[in-house]
Amino acid sequence: MQEFLTAHFWIAVGQIILIDILLGGDNAVVIALACRQLPANLRTKGILWGTAGAIVLRVVLIAFALTLLQVPYLKLVGAALLLWIGVKLLVPQDDDEHSNIQSSDKLWAAVKTVIVADLVMSIDNVIAVAGAAAGAGGEHQLPLVIFGLLVSIPIIISGSQLVLKLMDRFPFIITAGGMLLGWIAGTMAHSDPAVVGWLPQTREWAYGLGVAGALFVIAVGYLQKKRSPVKA
Repeated sequence: MQEFLTAHFWIAVGQIILIDILLGGDNAVVIALACRQLPANLRTKGILWGTAGAIVLRVVLIAFALTLLQVPYLKLVGAALLLWIGVKLLVPQDDDEHSNIQSSDKLWAAVKTVIVADLVMSIDNVIAVAGAAAGAGGEHQLPLVIFGLLVSIPIIISGSQLVLKLMDRFPFIITAGGMLLGWIAGTMAHSDPAVVGWLPQTREWAYGLGVAGALFVIAVGYLQKKRSPVKA
């Protein structure tokens, strides 16, 4: 119980919530598209059941990811993926990625669409959240993940438009998110079992690699943004 009262725990919770909001904003769009043809009296049920199924599936995936991150070299792979995700977050994307989300006028068909689409779109989210939870250490990584999801999912669903407007108005939020992913990538790589014997396992080294990861995302993201034909 004492671990839940530490600053380290709540910093990790804040990281997970920020990751979920930044990388999960599309989930609200998916839910709206999948449920748009449901009768009015079934839309709330479709949203609630689809969201519940997506949360349960994501918790299971993150639990597997937390276990797999103990295997040598997988944290290094996860760190590389996080760096790529962080760069991708900073580069403007095309808006037609949701055009293949099909809606249905049947409740359970819409729920299935929400869950499957969330599964496909949440791989980056799963890796990032697992990395943040693993960085928190301790024996309560999964409760940490569940708590972070329970806080952030309602924000995404009920306030997605507000969150998107805030990100458009204050671009530094997205930049901070990209740097956070780079930070998590660096600290994750530092604790990979394959490099534990090669790198000093000190907080200074972990923070140094975290800063290097954050700077890498900013630098590469800036270069990619300059080359991107898509307007921000």
